[in-house]
Amino acid sequence: MEKKNIFAHMQDMEAQMETMRANLGEWKQTVKELMEANQRLSLENEQLRKILKREAPLDPNVDSAEAEALLAASEGTEEVVGEGYDNLARLYHEGFHICNVYFGHLRTEGDCLFCLSFLNK
Repeated sequence: MEKKNIFAHMQDMEAQMETMRANLGEWKQTVKELMEANQRLSLENEQLRKILKREAPLDPNVDSAEAEALLAASEGTEEVVGEGYDNLARLYHEGFHICNVYFGHLRTEGDCLFCLSFLNK
């Protein structure tokens, strides 16, 4: 009788371990997505700060509404030729895909042939 209880207990533990493994896999995926979003937002924040520093007047009395207006106005300006390519190359070297297949995802397995072929165009 005791052997059956031990076997049943082992089966319960195995089921719990399988559930925990599945949960861990879901958490890993969530953490990966959050890290990608965090990196993307950090880069965007950095770019916005550069734009604000470049566009904002030196007057310390400028409020946030004026800064937002400057930021909105700067979005319509044309970029320098080659700046987009440089930004994509920088993103690729920071570990992100720039190809149309996995754009914006973290590169976890070395170089991507799609990204490299895009950079070589």
